[in-house]
Amino acid sequence: MATPKLDCSDLDNFIGKPMQPARMVEPVANTDIRRWAQAMHYPNRLHYDSAFAMEGRHGQLVAPQSFPVTMDDGHGSAPSCIGHIPNSHMLFGGDEWWFYGPRIVSGDRIWNERIPYDYVVKDTSFAGPTCFQRGDNFYYNQDGDLIAKQRSTSIRYNQEAGEASQSDTTEGHEDPVWSDDDLEELETRKFEWIKMLHDLGHSARYWDDVVTGTALPERVFGPHSIVSFTTEWRAYTFTQWGGAHRRTDLDMEELGFVGPMAGPEQDPTEERINPENTDGAYIGPSRGHLFPRWARYIGMPRGYGYGASMGAWITDYFAGWASEWGLVRHSVANYRSPALTGDITIMTGNILDKYVDDDGRHMVAVDCAMKNQLGATLATAKAEIELLKKPE
Repeated sequence: MATPKLDCSDLDNFIGKPMQPARMVEPVANTDIRRWAQAMHYPNRLHYDSAFAMEGRHGQLVAPQSFPVTMDDGHGSAPSCIGHIPNSHMLFGGDEWWFYGPRIVSGDRIWNERIPYDYVVKDTSFAGPTCFQRGDNFYYNQDGDLIAKQRSTSIRYNQEAGEASQSDTTEGHEDPVWSDDDLEELETRKFEWIKMLHDLGHSARYWDDVVTGTALPERVFGPHSIVSFTTEWRAYTFTQWGGAHRRTDLDMEELGFVGPMAGPEQDPTEERINPENTDGAYIGPSRGHLFPRWARYIGMPRGYGYGASMGAWITDYFAGWASEWGLVRHSVANYRSPALTGDITIMTGNILDKYVDDDGRHMVAVDCAMKNQLGATLATAKAEIELLKKPE
């Protein structure tokens, strides 16, 4: 079989040029924040328990640092998935984040400036010639404060090559089976990380107490399912009918998506006529996450999770450890394989270094590995976290 070609020539017309925005219709509400924390499996009371949050540093419910990505109509991937690549599909490849300090609270209006950054084509075992395209997102609040910058990577490849990887095999099509004893043990493991959050309470994790070379607490969640992935999808504000001022320049066929994966997802005209055709859960490229048939169509063995959610899990893992007085300043994550239905996700990390940066901030360098129950790596990440110094 001849290796499919990948024509990326149209991408040069978009690099470095700001894109049309897609802003949310209403301000952020506490319900949006709670829904996000719940969907991301992040039981930090700062983000859902108003009474607890009022007693803490911020004096009110505050959004997780991972929250800005829900203020975008494409998980931050819009500027990294622009330009026509014929007969193609895409997966998330990674995210780099910079956080500047302002936190998101109820009543904020968040808008995103999006600029395509660059791309490169490489050969991969998965799909042959593959385009790794990057784009920048700048998230601002209503006061013009820059909250975060996200540099997203999309992996764009020939759809036929992806489908061919699943056409002659049924390997991985069935969910693993967990016994009742397995699930009970899993709940015990899950609670260890949750207990860390409770033990911290409103206290600070001080830079002085951090020891280089020690491990971060293990975080476990799952088993993932179509239900849990659907819960994640619905927590992204743009997936709500009428929740966003839709772009008028988004056309899945123009991006190169093919056949049944090129439905009218997020089309503003069709949303007014039949919104089920446009919200991504049922028709269009996003349905590959929730329907095993369409997952295999684009090269996945069964239902699979969202790259942006994996990025949120990583940010929340670091931020939860840092306490409400800490701040993830920078992180970079590479996504190697999505979470699949039936699998669990296991996160571990290490403290690599501690130092005072050029701005006088007390910083800790950490890493993270995200794996499933078989030991397969789903993602890797590194981050720099600012912590409080103990008062003299």
